[in-house]
Amino acid sequence: MDDKNLGVNELEEKGHLGAEVGQSSEIGIFKEGLRVHPEPTADPLDPLNWPRWRKHGILAIVMYLYFMFTYVTTNTVPSFPQLQEKFAISYSQVNWTVAIPALGLAVGPLFWSSLADIYGRRIIFLTGTFIAFAATLGAGGANNYEGYMAARFFQGFGVSPGSTVGMAVVMDLYFEYERGQKLGLWVLAIDTGLLVGPIIGGFIDLVSPDWIQWLTAIQFGVLLGLEFFFMPETLYPRTYMLARMPVEISGEAGLEKVADQKKDPAAVELSRTSKLTALNFRPVPGLRHPKAWDSLVRFVLTFKYAVVVVVVSVYCFAWYWWLLCVITMIPAAYVQYSPQIQGLLFVGLLLGTLCSEVLASGTLSDRIVTKLAKKNNGVRLPETRLWLAYPAALLSAGQYKCLVAFDILSS
Repeated sequence: MDDKNLGVNELEEKGHLGAEVGQSSEIGIFKEGLRVHPEPTADPLDPLNWPRWRKHGILAIVMYLYFMFTYVTTNTVPSFPQLQEKFAISYSQVNWTVAIPALGLAVGPLFWSSLADIYGRRIIFLTGTFIAFAATLGAGGANNYEGYMAARFFQGFGVSPGSTVGMAVVMDLYFEYERGQKLGLWVLAIDTGLLVGPIIGGFIDLVSPDWIQWLTAIQFGVLLGLEFFFMPETLYPRTYMLARMPVEISGEAGLEKVADQKKDPAAVELSRTSKLTALNFRPVPGLRHPKAWDSLVRFVLTFKYAVVVVVVSVYCFAWYWWLLCVITMIPAAYVQYSPQIQGLLFVGLLLGTLCSEVLASGTLSDRIVTKLAKKNNGVRLPETRLWLAYPAALLSAGQYKCLVAFDILSS
């Protein structure tokens, strides 16, 4: 077997992979006086070395899938009355048509995450999107409530790689100092999908409730094509390649040194990133691979850290529970309005979400982290990302107070 198809364990046995590779503290690649992380190689196939237009194109595809993550749960809300009539169900039952795909969204990452670290990001994106595409066709053609609910679950399950695997793709493509802005755009995708869903669904409902699903199937079909033709593999054997294609520097150097030292990718016979097959069903070579169930184990172990569990649970409950309650109750609360007007009620939330990303999210977070790192002897700390959470919490609390006060005054 040649080296290009070997995993890390086999490579170690052949003596090709030594200890963890790294530069001394006096030698490194720096940006604005801070060491860049991850450390780039001189390999043109390294995702960190790809041109910006290619990285941004892949980021757009990842955002597209993450947009669909919540879009599929809420785009049917304006058609609730028609769904009630079609399936002869109560309003409580039609509400479950939003909860069931959300369950698929929650369960899916526990299944997909470790597989993406074994077989790569690309094949997981393609598989998940195909499942979501097929499930959407099933939802559009469902003749009974049970079949519709089963299809809705697999819609959520199929689109769920957009969360954890989508974040992993962003980590593969960008240096640490860039990630605040890129992850901010990635999160913007899920928030806009949640709010754009009822707006588009309200107008498509003019045709028929089934056409909401047919349009969603078209959107998944377009996404599947974009993934197949324009999204290469981004999982990269960095430790292995740093031993073979390091950037040769003698002291502190800027990122431009990487561009000056790119080597022939054929110098290392290891299949990687865009050199892997179009549909790769084998573990990505040159990496230590987790067990398929490791993501589930890590999820369970998270409960050892009570502070993390409580904070994340409170945030998710306070934000997404509140928003989904508002979304799903609008058809009942504003029954006098048409589905199109009901959808337009979300424009205010959409504009607020866009403004928050532009003014007070990713880019500002990157600047804060860089400034605090310079005061901390050049060491970036993850918790410095949390500073923007405090004004966000105050603004959210003020929002709830205003809503309660308005409700009291109007009643």
